[in-house]
Amino acid sequence: MLAASAGVADSSATRRVGLLKHETLPEGEGLWIAPCEAVHTVGMKFAIDVLYLDRKRKVLKMRERMVPWRISGCLRAHSVLELPAGMAGKTGTLAGDQLEFVQL
Repeated sequence: MLAASAGVADSSATRRVGLLKHETLPEGEGLWIAPCEAVHTVGMKFAIDVLYLDRKRKVLKMRERMVPWRISGCLRAHSVLELPAGMAGKTGTLAGDQLEFVQL
């Protein structure tokens, strides 16, 4: 499991703010940004793992341990899942993996 609880940023306002107001991103949490094909960590206080997903939520590309003040993108992506740094490696997640989102 990548995240037990993930927020959703699906409006212009929530996508623009993203994780910028957070001091940390605890294990088990994340943020799904849709639609999204690029992210930045300008002004963030912590590193994150970034998973670029297609419309079927298949992992197209990953940027692990992306530190503050960086920019990353994947033009083929439909959405992005932001996770605590190291979570992709800890769970063995790889490009090509199919993710399943479950709403509780």
